[in-house]
Amino acid sequence: MSILSDAYSWINLRYLLLGLGVTIYVSLISIVLSAIFGLILGIIRYSKIPVFSTIIGFIVDIIRNLPLLLLIFFTFFGLPELGLRQSPTSAAITALVVFESAMIAEIVRSGILAVDSGQMEGARANGLTYWQAMRHIILPQAISKMIPALVSQFISLVKDTSLATIIVLPELLYRAQIIYGQDSRYMLPMYVIIAAMYFVVCYSLSRVAKRLEKQLN
Repeated sequence: MSILSDAYSWINLRYLLLGLGVTIYVSLISIVLSAIFGLILGIIRYSKIPVFSTIIGFIVDIIRNLPLLLLIFFTFFGLPELGLRQSPTSAAITALVVFESAMIAEIVRSGILAVDSGQMEGARANGLTYWQAMRHIILPQAISKMIPALVSQFISLVKDTSLATIIVLPELLYRAQIIYGQDSRYMLPMYVIIAAMYFVVCYSLSRVAKRLEKQLN
């Protein structure tokens, strides 16, 4: 019991909570930005704009098939060689947004494809332009179909912030490693508590999404 009480001292818990704050901060910014960019890219891919959609589709497919860890390394260690130096936080957000935008773009494209093509034809027949039909008719229906996949992707994003430990981002896992680096006996207690913290954040996100899905339906 003394090991647990020492491992879970207020100093250590406070240190972990600060790391959780960094994890949530990076996750929220990445979720918002990747949702915006992913939506735009997904619509462009679906719309089949000559040449442009093909180029976007090619880039998205490349990014989706790259390891996220490689993108994190590139943004932190590679971009400074091109004169674009970033802090660990900015580099992590950049890598997450690039990767998740590509993943969400495919979810958006699939969600739009799941809407009956007659919806677009009917909207155009009633005088709406293509983009008006997309905004007012197609996207509202598609979003309700996308929610489960989007939630899974956002939950993965939260967990993937732990990969930024490799570039010394002071998030939850990095701080846990600092703590049990001082005493190896704290390793198991640290892993248990950070697992609980990740669970609380991810489960809360899934509950919010389920409530939103019910409201949209």
